[in-house]
Amino acid sequence: MRHTLAIALFWLAASLPCALAAGPLQIEQSTRLAQVERATEPASAARQADIVVPPNALYVCVTSAGGVLMQTVIEFAPKVAELCASHPEMGPCQYERNACRRGGGRVFAANAKEITMATEAEYDKKVLRVQLKP
Repeated sequence: MRHTLAIALFWLAASLPCALAAGPLQIEQSTRLAQVERATEPASAARQADIVVPPNALYVCVTSAGGVLMQTVIEFAPKVAELCASHPEMGPCQYERNACRRGGGRVFAANAKEITMATEAEYDKKVLRVQLKP
């Protein structure tokens, strides 16, 4: 143990002058951090104004590819659409919204208001969800 510590200290002492001679350290922002910062930026008012929800559609999935917004209507079976219109907190509705988010999209309701994870948390307070794991 003493030999390992002595070797580590020797290596540190030997490499310290080399590191100081190279000049100040240049710290670069990681690309992953930049991606996270961009992902957490709030939606601008201009982007939300660009959202157009077709008639009879409950939700639109909005994705961005190369700076171009692409909108896709989230479709439901007629009975499920009727259920989601009156009870958006129900499981089938949430499942489709989460499928959009997994694909990198954002979900907007018929009134062009974004359905965020905070909104989903409010929905979860209304219902009791049971998840079975194998």
